Amino acid sequence: MTIPKQSWIVYLIWIFLTGEILFSLAFVHLREAFVAGLTLGLTFLPILFAERFRIRLPISFGALVVVFLFATLFLGEAGDFYNRFWWWDILLHSGSAIGFGLIGFIIGFMMFEGDRFRAPPIAIAIMSFCFAVAIGAMWEVFEFTIDQTFGTNMQKSGLVDTMWDLIVDMIGAAIGSMAGLSYLKGEQSGMLQHMIDQFVKANKRLFRKGDE
Repeated sequence: MTIPKQSWIVYLIWIFLTGEILFSLAFVHLREAFVAGLTLGLTFLPILFAERFRIRLPISFGALVVVFLFATLFLGEAGDFYNRFWWWDILLHSGSAIGFGLIGFIIGFMMFEGDRFRAPPIAIAIMSFCFAVAIGAMWEVFEFTIDQTFGTNMQKSGLVDTMWDLIVDMIGAAIGSMAGLSYLKGEQSGMLQHMIDQFVKANKRLFRKGDE
């Protein structure tokens, strides 16, 4: 695996998590070491994904994914931010849903190779919405699995927490997919539309028909 240039915040998170693993193992804090190790391992997924599918990820994309994983797994669980700050879970779920809505849009856009006429823009937006909601549902399954296996408390109040998470996921997914719809309509002034434009420009070969 070749590690491309990353944002400075990614390097800081990697150094911090490595130090946390060593510190926790030295003092036999196995739970903290496990959470830090799991978080560190997952932060390399964007790099592996980009390398496997020969995609160029803008530095900002990779940084956002790493920050999200760090905030969710390490700060949320090891740092107990979910219990210390009532809004932490809402913030992360809404942010991740928006992000997955954008990812779903980009995947749909790539499937049609940037051809704006092969599928109506609203169809791609609906596809991205469904993709983001599906990811949110799978994350809830992941939380349940971790809680049942390692005795953590990622689900907090159980069913109530899960349902509110899914509601927030749906709202965030709608925002992300609507940003994609706006992009297809030529509106690129917003931050989300700008992020889409960055990815498209970095991977022009995947969107060749959009330039025809």
